[in-house]
Amino acid sequence: MLSLLKEPAKRRYRVQIGITIAAIFVFNLGTLLGSTINTRVIIGAIGIFAIYLPPTIHYFNEKGQNFFRSFYLFCYIGFEILIVVRAVYRYIYPQNHFFCNNALDSFYSIGLFLLALVGIVGFLLLVKEKQDTKIQKLLDDKNQFFSIISHDLRGPLSSAVSLSEFLAEDIEDHTREEIREISEMLYQSNKNSYKLLENLLEWSRVQTGMITFTPKKIILNELIEDNIELNKNAAVHKNISLLFESNEVIEIQADDNMIDTVLRNLLSNAIKFTEKNGKVEIRILKTEENVEVSITDDGIGIPVDIKEKLFKINRKVIQRGTENEAGSGLGLLLCSEFINMHKGKIWVESHKGKGSSFKFTLPVKQ
Repeated sequence: MLSLLKEPAKRRYRVQIGITIAAIFVFNLGTLLGSTINTRVIIGAIGIFAIYLPPTIHYFNEKGQNFFRSFYLFCYIGFEILIVVRAVYRYIYPQNHFFCNNALDSFYSIGLFLLALVGIVGFLLLVKEKQDTKIQKLLDDKNQFFSIISHDLRGPLSSAVSLSEFLAEDIEDHTREEIREISEMLYQSNKNSYKLLENLLEWSRVQTGMITFTPKKIILNELIEDNIELNKNAAVHKNISLLFESNEVIEIQADDNMIDTVLRNLLSNAIKFTEKNGKVEIRILKTEENVEVSITDDGIGIPVDIKEKLFKINRKVIQRGTENEAGSGLGLLLCSEFINMHKGKIWVESHKGKGSSFKFTLPVKQ
């Protein structure tokens, strides 16, 4: 009954366990107090009816009904009706044995057998449907993944190869200043390739389950300051001010490697899409339940059509930085995966030409 329930499954699981334990307790209490066979049959029927009632209601109210799901729901409803009919019949016509050789009990037993058989078939069809949907999503993600690799990795690598060849063949014909400019372009191309490969590696580790979620106590302020120091050179190159203010030292339970990756990607993106002489501001706000981190820039902003594609692997995101810096959007996918693992939320507030503010929340306690 619980295998196909969607989130939040934990709460439904507890409800089902609670109902089952209550039904068993009441039935055995009736037996201990010497209740009649008929009373115990009615108690058992009511208990089983209560156990099957939550999943019946769930499947009835669930969106996206199709033939298989309706088929499975029919089995649940038929089972519940049979139980009610038998309980009412036994209340009107008491019996001294659990099972009798009358027409109703025979019909009841045959009905339960058929519904159980049909229910098993329906269950297997639902499992197959769920697996097919999951496999299709994985295939779509894989295709998009390879699209990112082929498009975004080929660009910087091709550029690096061309620049290296140009430099190697005609190095004597170039001035020192020209060599310096080519080396700068070569460095930037290799840096983009390395960043993309790093994100691809992290993404593949997440998808294959190789990254384990290991939360521990960390001081969020220190992690932010470390990432500011890491991105200082890129900010100085564009004369961008990195501002960070906090009224208190905030300690949370989180996976430091994951949150470090999130901060690094968001801060790097903010610098990439901010014009020279701009500023990037980081703020943290703590409430009783959550910590909200915002990274705000006064850069070029994000158009509406691109903003809707962020955090989704099946949407291609193409937007270059203020100095034509390339990006694949894979870093934001990683951020979304890691924040979801922490049971937090991540979103963006932006208007074209007015800057962007990427925000995410983390629970104070995991």
